[in-house]
Amino acid sequence: MPQVKMSAGKFRGFKVLADGDGRFRMMAIDQRGSLRRMLSKVLDPDEVGHDDLRTVKKSVVKVLSPYSSATLTDPVYGYPGCLGYIPKDVGLLLAYEETGYTKAGEGGHERRSSLIEGWSARKAKRAGADAVKLLIYWRPEASDETLEHQSSLVRKVGKECEEVDLPFVLELVSYPLLKDELPGGTSRPTPAFAKRKPEIVLRTVQEFSKPEYKADLLKIEFPADLKYTEEYCHGAFDGEKRRALYDLDEVEDFCRMVDEACVVPWVILSAGVEVEEFLANVELASEAGASGFLGGRAIWQGCTKFYPDVEAMEKWLATSGADNFRRLREASRNAVPWYEHRRFGGYPNVLLAGGGGEWYRNYEGL
Repeated sequence: MPQVKMSAGKFRGFKVLADGDGRFRMMAIDQRGSLRRMLSKVLDPDEVGHDDLRTVKKSVVKVLSPYSSATLTDPVYGYPGCLGYIPKDVGLLLAYEETGYTKAGEGGHERRSSLIEGWSARKAKRAGADAVKLLIYWRPEASDETLEHQSSLVRKVGKECEEVDLPFVLELVSYPLLKDELPGGTSRPTPAFAKRKPEIVLRTVQEFSKPEYKADLLKIEFPADLKYTEEYCHGAFDGEKRRALYDLDEVEDFCRMVDEACVVPWVILSAGVEVEEFLANVELASEAGASGFLGGRAIWQGCTKFYPDVEAMEKWLATSGADNFRRLREASRNAVPWYEHRRFGGYPNVLLAGGGGEWYRNYEGL
């Protein structure tokens, strides 16, 4: 296989984000809107403020970051209070997207993302980040205007990351859009959306695997909803019975199709599901070719019910949260090391770009 050249910053960044075996066992605590909603269940929603989000994020990082190969947080509420608690041997990813989305399109059902005002990949680099993460909402069926808005954001961030030589981690999230997918007053996905999920995820991965976006690592949704499989549809995860839409053999095929479409390494995200479902997702994705996981709420969300009792919250994190992480490490035991992905074909094939005698002279600084 031809040798693959990586720039110094991206090569080093990948090594730092992964563990010693080249697998990504990463934790996400960059949530803002969803964390605010969690805390609204234990506090007056009108009183949930900056300090509350910052306190929870600090506790999660303090207790669980040592279990991760890298930790993702945000520069608004997370990083300023968490910096001192991220171990020196744990990688750091910083988010670039603003929380939430702007409604667009017919009926306001399309979603348009935006970037954090006053933030940039250059600032993330100077702040010590090992990678930049961008979350983008995507539905191939959205209007041309929305698709161009979303794709232009990805191209912008990809270019910025290339300029400062940081790995670009692109998170791809789908959403209900068509009439029979809209939940109508509930946050639960409809069977129609669950049925289309494999195709949506596959088409999205195919789009953002294009070189114009400059993504180095894709953080993607599981390409099915296990609650709608024959094996789990009787309420295995949440106690609710559903009509089966596919079986596990088909789901394994969906995962393999996604892997074949990814021209760069990929990890699975948790999307707010409970840990038992995420464990199954991680195991299936790892068997299909994923290089690990970047999980958030599935790992730590149970601690928020104890807030504002920080001691009780950290006790839950040190027991149940840590156990969640240990189980996820086991579930990802067959994940593909990033350098074994077919883009690289093995660690000996990965070389430093421009690594000749004049490398130091030709390398572009900030």
